[in-house]
Amino acid sequence: MPGGFTRRQFVHLGAGIAAVGALAACGRSDKVQTTSTAPASTSAPPSAAQSSATPVNKAMVTVPKLTGIAWTDRVAEGVRMYADDSHRDAYCEGAAQASAEAQAHVLQDLIDDRVAALLVTPFQPDAVERLLAQAMEAGIVVVTHEAPNITNAHYDVEPFHNAEYGIHLMRELASRMNYAGEYIQLVGSLNSVTHKAWVDAANEYQRAHYPEMIRVNEPIETADNAERAYETVRELLSVFPNLAGIQGSASTDVVGAGRAVEEADLSDGVVVGGTSTPKNARPWLENGAVDFIQFWDPAMTAYAQNVVAQILLDHGKIRSGISLVANGYGKVTLAGKVIFGDNAWITVTKDNADAYDF
Repeated sequence: MPGGFTRRQFVHLGAGIAAVGALAACGRSDKVQTTSTAPASTSAPPSAAQSSATPVNKAMVTVPKLTGIAWTDRVAEGVRMYADDSHRDAYCEGAAQASAEAQAHVLQDLIDDRVAALLVTPFQPDAVERLLAQAMEAGIVVVTHEAPNITNAHYDVEPFHNAEYGIHLMRELASRMNYAGEYIQLVGSLNSVTHKAWVDAANEYQRAHYPEMIRVNEPIETADNAERAYETVRELLSVFPNLAGIQGSASTDVVGAGRAVEEADLSDGVVVGGTSTPKNARPWLENGAVDFIQFWDPAMTAYAQNVVAQILLDHGKIRSGISLVANGYGKVTLAGKVIFGDNAWITVTKDNADAYDF
């Protein structure tokens, strides 16, 4: 979305809830103890309307993978925009650590508080299944993101089909590598469904279309941590002296990779690209250590998740063709319980990075 946020008129989809003061940014929690001990759900998840429980408060809470990075700062902006437009109690709450256990503790606290809706981007989807089942059984609306295969959610919101996103990443990487040479792929977590879908689709497309390229290692985990990505890439540049390309998945991957490539004075020889934000990657885009980034606007996805939750809380229906108001979600498609936007990815180089303020 060029130029950052633009104000939009919010379309009310049901009876409004009185505003009770939205928080402006993702809260942080340093608690790491606890995963849910609730039994796994053995039946189909209850719908919002089917549950006999009633949430105690009306808060709609967005829970990102972690807080304190540019990506989730942008998520918080989307939540704030939604709260301002809808006059609902919507805010962001997350863990400071890149940890499934830390995120689970935040979720447990919110379930205990009996919030109205949880909008969750799981750090590790299988690690939160029991908690999300517990939430749904308590009458809480659950809408996920980056978890299209999750069982215990009413809906999952995705800006695009993950395979198509991964293929586009590979096309961008391959063209800058002149369709030849060795490359590696980084993922925030080996258990991240979306990151795995991107790298698998990219690798499959490469093998089918660019036979002179070769992936020299299985995807490598960085824990959504720029320092770990830096240390990993620095080591791999020694292990694979002919390395010509690096594809990152977590928003911090290209930052660490770019730093390692710059320090090794290999900016002209190694192509670095992947998912990130201009705010994160701009210094390395400008000095040439990172060649391109690709992303969707996480603010718009957070906004769309909240709109889905509002529809469910107002006893409405989700169907293909409706608008979720946010840019990139003007005419969604529904496949099972996965809601897809309009392939709303953005590719940025040093030439257009200044067009984005996040």
